[in-house]
Amino acid sequence: MVRKKIMAGFILFLAFMWLCTLISKSYYTTKLPLVTTSVLEEKYIEHIMKADGIVVEGGKQAVTSLGGLRVESLMVHVGDRVEEGDVLFQIDLDDLKEIIKEKETEIDKLQLQVNTILENQELAKQKKEIEEARAREDYDRTAREKNTDVGRASDVYARTMEELEGADDEIGQQELEDALQQAAYGEADAMRERDSAMRQAQRNIEDILFPEASDSTLSVTRTEIGRLKENLSSYQNILNNQGIVTADASGMITDIYIEAGSRIPDSAAIMMTDDSIPCQFKVLLDKEQKKYVGFGDEVSLKLDGSRQKMDVNIEYFSESQIMPGSFETYITLPEGTGVPGLSGTITRSETGERYNYCISPLAIHKDNIRTFVYILKEREGILGMEYYVEEVNVKVLDENDNWAAVESPSLDGESKIIVSSDKEFAKGDVVRWIE
Repeated sequence: MVRKKIMAGFILFLAFMWLCTLISKSYYTTKLPLVTTSVLEEKYIEHIMKADGIVVEGGKQAVTSLGGLRVESLMVHVGDRVEEGDVLFQIDLDDLKEIIKEKETEIDKLQLQVNTILENQELAKQKKEIEEARAREDYDRTAREKNTDVGRASDVYARTMEELEGADDEIGQQELEDALQQAAYGEADAMRERDSAMRQAQRNIEDILFPEASDSTLSVTRTEIGRLKENLSSYQNILNNQGIVTADASGMITDIYIEAGSRIPDSAAIMMTDDSIPCQFKVLLDKEQKKYVGFGDEVSLKLDGSRQKMDVNIEYFSESQIMPGSFETYITLPEGTGVPGLSGTITRSETGERYNYCISPLAIHKDNIRTFVYILKEREGILGMEYYVEEVNVKVLDENDNWAAVESPSLDGESKIIVSSDKEFAKGDVVRWIE
């Protein structure tokens, strides 16, 4: 009887110990990280490049008016759509009339200057004509007087020569020879004085006839009058149109540089799109996206609000000056497609190579010096067979959002690669595995 009781107690003890062990193991395993695994698969690594962009104008046209005019009212805003003939802004007519009056006064002043210059030129011309007439009279008078002096000196020389030829004694002949010599000198001096006086008189005439120094004042003033009159005509045309400035063509307002009460700049007052040039789709790509698209490539474009996609080609590709390291891409849209400011997305799919060993990118881990994966292995533990974690270095050959092609001598088709876990773990940790 006692022996049976002892056996029954021993059996109960064993059952209790088994139950405690079971409870202990269950409690222990519930505290372990729960992991899921995957095996390596053979896949094509397809790359899909997707980038957002915006529609921009294909070309712009400037709306200008005469600089300096005051704006009375502005009828448009940025983003407004206008058609040819639509009113853009109104000029202050009172201010315009005041400017016209100032221009007319300025023209009158310059015309007075021109009249004064012409009168002075006429007086100078008359004065020169008088001076020339007097110089010619002086020339003629000098010629007569000096020729007379030369004639008298020649007459003295001739008479002295006759006397010398008729002289008989030697004493009188010597005196006549001396007188003849003096007469010759006198004749030569008279001729020299005549030539000098005539030359000076001729030079006086030449000085008077020498052209006046060039003066561009009259030409410049007349040119300025012509410019002001042309300007005045433009102001008058604006006044005749009641100061209303309209659009020359249809388009969308993109920039406004004026406001009510301000004066119009010398440059453009308003910028608007040119509907004659199709819009473009602008995309900014990063270095990674640039790997899969380039100049001339065909991409699929979908604009917001449209159900259809368009197959278009990259027509411009250049590094961005505003954001170095990024690349600007422009795509010309079909005529009548899109409006500036509309968003959209381009996509391009590229089928890559086929790799034997591919895994989810979620399984890939990196630190500063290496890339690795965690794999699941078995060993004998205190509670029986258990799963633990090992690290295996890998080389990533290619990847996309869904798959990563890897290379490692430590992996094969049977390797259980950890993809996810409900808790953090490290190399050597024991984990629970969900098959």
